[in-house]
Amino acid sequence: MNKTSLPILSTETILLNAEVEDKESAIRLTGNVLVERGHVDFAYIEKMLEREELTSTYMGNFVAIPHGTEDAKQSVKESGIAIIQVPNGVDFGDGNIVKLLIGIAGKDNEHLDILSQIAIVCSEEENVEKIVNAVSKEEILALFEGVN
Repeated sequence: MNKTSLPILSTETILLNAEVEDKESAIRLTGNVLVERGHVDFAYIEKMLEREELTSTYMGNFVAIPHGTEDAKQSVKESGIAIIQVPNGVDFGDGNIVKLLIGIAGKDNEHLDILSQIAIVCSEEENVEKIVNAVSKEEILALFEGVN
């Protein structure tokens, strides 16, 4: 069995029990984690907001995956992922409530690999529930480690 993990995910890119008032604040918070960890330039956050205007990054199952537009590549310094747990949820429009934000920035098309690994974990409702209810960053890391 081929085991892979998300080496770009660490406890430093996970926020527990975040509270945000709206979709824009949620996306900005997610982008700021990527900026603070040195994955992207500050300009990437605006590209994340632009992407959201084009099409919602809400994926269903209480999950949104905010990321930049196609032309945001120059703002990406290195691939990165940020996981923001929002237990009380945030409205992403059309009655879509998000409790788990997974911000991604991929260098050299790595975002496709990142997305596929996130999809494997988040396609199971039970995993999303575990992430939303996790009380430690390590619990969340464990769910993403060993993704097949």
